[in-house]
Amino acid sequence: VFIDRMQEAICEVPKMCFGNMPADGGALIIEENERDEFINAEPKAKKYIRKFLGAEEFINNKKRYCLWLVGTNPSELRSMPLVMERIEKCKRIRECSSRPHLANIPSLFSQINQPEGMPYLLVPRVSSEKRYYVPIGFLDNSTIAGDSTLIVPNASLYHFAILTSQMHMAWMRAVAGRLELRYRYSKDVVYNNFPWPKVSLEEKEAIAQKGQAVLDARAKYPSSSLADLYDPLTMPACLVKAHSALNIAVDRLYRKENFINDIERLSHLFAMYKKIVKEVETVHN
Repeated sequence: VFIDRMQEAICEVPKMCFGNMPADGGALIIEENERDEFINAEPKAKKYIRKFLGAEEFINNKKRYCLWLVGTNPSELRSMPLVMERIEKCKRIRECSSRPHLANIPSLFSQINQPEGMPYLLVPRVSSEKRYYVPIGFLDNSTIAGDSTLIVPNASLYHFAILTSQMHMAWMRAVAGRLELRYRYSKDVVYNNFPWPKVSLEEKEAIAQKGQAVLDARAKYPSSSLADLYDPLTMPACLVKAHSALNIAVDRLYRKENFINDIERLSHLFAMYKKIVKEVETVHN
């Protein structure tokens, strides 16, 4: 079975897209050790400084920030000299880049997909092959997702639960690309081709509760990063238990008989994939 790149998902699920791309040479990025000094020197800029998370920051609880100037009044910008210096630097960098047209919007990220007014699900594009699960999670829309991540703006707890399940991880390991040995998660290959189960409202709600149990188990360790929580050697027992319960529940959505291993899961998923793709092709033709 050959998996093609798909621009749209083969099942009815929320759209996954890339995070926001700065393409600024670091001009719009504010590192943790710069933030307080920058705000002290330019107090009016504080409301425009947002948390900025790439895959590395998300997984390892690292702090980083950015100037998020979408919709900012031009006169307000011109009243902040240090912000204007950053914008001017971004303009110069983009003028010398392979996309010089981006110099026309030097105050903005080159690609903006940030959802407004709603939380979103974040998936790191690259994750260690040593983990049983790719660490994913919900973020408040005030946090800006970088382009080393993928986001699902309209995801629910149900979608989170399926994506963090052993079933989806087995699929990801089989079809994802690699960066060295690390998994490289792709929206066009992994997410858009994944066969989702057909479920009732009651089943969806039950799975969502299992997903919430995973989040609750994580929340018991607020000082631990996702790298800490999903290291196979240090994964807390309550988190292992929550994932195990979720895995069993998700498996039951696909068939009543137990899956012995991931080989059986993949065999079932690829059979579903072939059937779904054939149905999609029939409709389009």
